[in-house]
Amino acid sequence: MPPVKPIAAASTLVLFNYDWDKTGFARWAADFPTATAGFDLFSFPSNVNLAWFSMPRFIDQLHAKARRAGWQAVVSNHEQFGALAAALLAERMGWPGTPVAAVLACQHKLHARQVLQEVCPEANLPFAPLQAAYGEPAPEGLSYPLFVKPVKAAFSVLAKTVTSHAALHAHTRFGRWELWVIRHLVEPFEQIARQRLPQAGTAHRMVLEQPIKGHQYNLDGYVFEGKVRSLGIVDAVMYPGTDAFMRFDYPSRLAPAVQAQALDVARRFLLAVGFTHGMFNMEFFWDEATGKLTVIEFNPRMAAQFSDLYLRVHGIDLHRVALELAWGRDPAMLSAAPASAGAAASFVYRILSPETTVTMPQADQRARFAQAFPDAMLMTFPKPRGSMQRDFKWLGSYRYGIVHLGGADVHDLRQRCERASALLDWPAPYAGSCAEPNHARCSPTATHPFSMETSS
Repeated sequence: MPPVKPIAAASTLVLFNYDWDKTGFARWAADFPTATAGFDLFSFPSNVNLAWFSMPRFIDQLHAKARRAGWQAVVSNHEQFGALAAALLAERMGWPGTPVAAVLACQHKLHARQVLQEVCPEANLPFAPLQAAYGEPAPEGLSYPLFVKPVKAAFSVLAKTVTSHAALHAHTRFGRWELWVIRHLVEPFEQIARQRLPQAGTAHRMVLEQPIKGHQYNLDGYVFEGKVRSLGIVDAVMYPGTDAFMRFDYPSRLAPAVQAQALDVARRFLLAVGFTHGMFNMEFFWDEATGKLTVIEFNPRMAAQFSDLYLRVHGIDLHRVALELAWGRDPAMLSAAPASAGAAASFVYRILSPETTVTMPQADQRARFAQAFPDAMLMTFPKPRGSMQRDFKWLGSYRYGIVHLGGADVHDLRQRCERASALLDWPAPYAGSCAEPNHARCSPTATHPFSMETSS
């Protein structure tokens, strides 16, 4: 992508700027100097701020400081708080941003299902609210299996398939500390939703869904001046027999006709909720046997973990796309940088049993890894035993590392991953041949971003 004329110092505010975003926005620091606000939910002592975080107070503080600080745009890809906070601040300041009502409609998973039933019933599934408050006994008379998840959450927290009343009851038992965390994670959203989306009802509850067969995909795109545009599709590959992500592959192996169908579903839903500006990510299932596409959920922000994959394969940086939108400019005007790979993946290293031992790479391993794979991105997530146990309760597994790599094609990518994993002394996130259970074909298919079909 070509450089742009540098904007005034620190005039773009990035909210909750951690992990993928910290790396992604840093790539454009010379052209888009940024300021940051917000805290890290996953590190101490930053996450202590959760105890007194209030969304209205946070926006009031940012609004009071904005003009004095010289901020002129705001962006965030943080699902729990940032996307909504950015929309609220943009609205208050008169900056380009995703409409607040659209963010709320996407993030309130029960309300989103209700909207989907109205505009795209063929892409929906049977659902109902769990008729029990946190900690109350699970209702009798339900048919199993069921997929249960919070109405408002992120990172698949507490999302699980349960096969019996006993399993549902056990899954919804929370200790005093767990209840405190859950309520403090949901209440900032609830504060705004009570006023701006009252018809959706409280987000302090869970929703039940019919489990769906199929393989999972992610449609990434954006809306500019009301036109819905696709950037691409990323394939999600699971650890065998689980709902735990093993890696994310780009470009997609999904047939172009199905990709177009996914874009049409996204267009109808997004326009229905008034999503007229901003980036989005639609997670969905595709069952090749039945030809059914089923929406999992809509995220009213970029899937920041995938930005690096698009950059490697197509030279399009999703973080730059987000910055363009934050400044009210059409990302379709961007040109691509030279691609560095024909295929790329985000490899997710995790354990599925609390008894499994995890070893983090030492300094000498990291050095050898960096020398052998200078293009790689390595992230580690070391945790004490207590935090690991909480991950197993809330997520069903413990994710201890992520590696991003590119390759000339899917075969070269796998070979590079296996060599890189050996250097880290981690098992490579592959299971079987190229034609894995989640992949219908071994030949990826993707149209170059900004030349894909546009829905209006």
